[in-house]
Amino acid sequence: MADLILYNGRITTFDPDRPEATAIAISGGKIEATGTDAELMAEARDAQTIDLQGRRVIPGLIDSHTHIIRQGNNFAMELRWDHVPSLADGLAMLKAQAQRTPAGQWIRVVGGWSADQFAEKRLPTIDEINAVAPDVPVYVLHLYDRAWLNKAALRALGIDSHYYEPFISGRLERDDSGNPTGLALARPNAQPLYALLDMAPKLDFEQQLLSTKHYFRALNGLGLTSALDCAGGFLNYPDDYGVISELNRRGEQTVRIGYQLFAQRPTLELDDFKRWNDVVKPDQGDDFLKCVGAGEMLVASAYDFEDFSYPRPELPKRMESDLKPVLEFLFEKRWPIRFHCTYEESAHRLLSVVEEVGRDKGLDELNWIFDHGETVSEKTMERVARLGGGISYQNRIAFQTTAYRDRYGEVELRDVMPVKKMMASGAPLAAGTDATRVSSYNPWLAIHWAVSGKGRGGDMIWSAENRLSREDALRHWTAAGAWFSREQGKKGQLKPGQFADLAVLDRDYFAVAEDEIADISADLTVTGGKIVHAKGAFASIGPEPLPELPDWSPINSFGAPGVLVA
Repeated sequence: MADLILYNGRITTFDPDRPEATAIAISGGKIEATGTDAELMAEARDAQTIDLQGRRVIPGLIDSHTHIIRQGNNFAMELRWDHVPSLADGLAMLKAQAQRTPAGQWIRVVGGWSADQFAEKRLPTIDEINAVAPDVPVYVLHLYDRAWLNKAALRALGIDSHYYEPFISGRLERDDSGNPTGLALARPNAQPLYALLDMAPKLDFEQQLLSTKHYFRALNGLGLTSALDCAGGFLNYPDDYGVISELNRRGEQTVRIGYQLFAQRPTLELDDFKRWNDVVKPDQGDDFLKCVGAGEMLVASAYDFEDFSYPRPELPKRMESDLKPVLEFLFEKRWPIRFHCTYEESAHRLLSVVEEVGRDKGLDELNWIFDHGETVSEKTMERVARLGGGISYQNRIAFQTTAYRDRYGEVELRDVMPVKKMMASGAPLAAGTDATRVSSYNPWLAIHWAVSGKGRGGDMIWSAENRLSREDALRHWTAAGAWFSREQGKKGQLKPGQFADLAVLDRDYFAVAEDEIADISADLTVTGGKIVHAKGAFASIGPEPLPELPDWSPINSFGAPGVLVA
């Protein structure tokens, strides 16, 4: 018997047996049935019923590559520029935030924006940042290429002319007297940008719990119900997983998470994976939080950075000898892997190691993942497919359109991130954001890019034949995503027996004007049969409001994608 029935909707199920429906019945956290209003309402009995008023319903969105755990711990501290139309507006937000930020806290703008989106079509200067916030430490990150620290931040970190830079690569810009100006450059390794941010104050454990819950609520507000977490720099397992583990223990997750483990110590990666193998195994956990493999960093020497404002990095000669023993161990222990790879030149070498080790250890049923691939060839895509891998692609290029065009030219821009060719390769394919230090966590920006072919500034990246249909773009965010966490048949479709994860959209994705796709959000989101977000006509049946963030949090004043602002 159903607990909840949604009716009078336009439901896209991605179930080939019943691709469209008007009603859906939910029982015990799973889909019981889809069908017509007449079919399902006849069995309503004591079920809660919700009139969808003709709205479009889709399966809950799945981000196949993001950094949700790290972002949750930091969300409350960050000022979001994801949708800011001009640099002037962004600087005004910094100035206003400086007036409410208490001693001991910083202002942080950490990714999710691009100079391309600004009316001025340029980056801020350190002088402009110092002018609007002279007394409060400010850190602003632009993609993986640079960050600005104002004078107050430099003072707080003790960075002056005598500061020793312990960075692998990259540097602090200095004036003629040797004083750091506040501009940090990744050339091309983003490690200094991460390291400087990691030196800033952090929230305490209880604040991180609340911050993460608010971040999950924002993602739910955009219709997202699942994510694959790729860890990231300075997120150490298990030390930095206490917050998400506690929320899972309390039953307070509203986004399902499959997490991969990211080796943090260059040249000692094998030691890390051996240690982790003693405490956790792939697929260990529950339907809301489980380990799903290793990566996206397997060894530091295999990591190519996607700073398109800088020449392509060459992987060091030792990469193969570093990677091979790690893969031998992981494949022997049947750990799925995923690895970051931006360039065709890197892919050729990485796949040769996967192929060599896989020939001996076997790749069957590992559902291993090739991430990114902005410049990979059709031959490489077919090689991934032949080796049993899937490809997770993201919209990073939409934030770096100008930089890519300036370096490689207009012709090359038309072929960058060749998703249509990836589809033709036969490899399993799903989409993600890679949020938040490059792109926004808003999935609708990624979907808009895939359908329109446009960058964040409106520049055309793809010619018409390379753009995705609305159905294909949405499939890569729903049904296709289940393969990547080895949950085929459990989620991604609105089909009897699968998780009752769905989103009721605030406008019809299949009918709105193309550029309006970027503005879509959810009016109602359900995860595991529970209403986790509701607004507008459904506000009265929404979940209890979360406790408020600290009064100085930028989220309170400026909001963020998916956040309901009073």
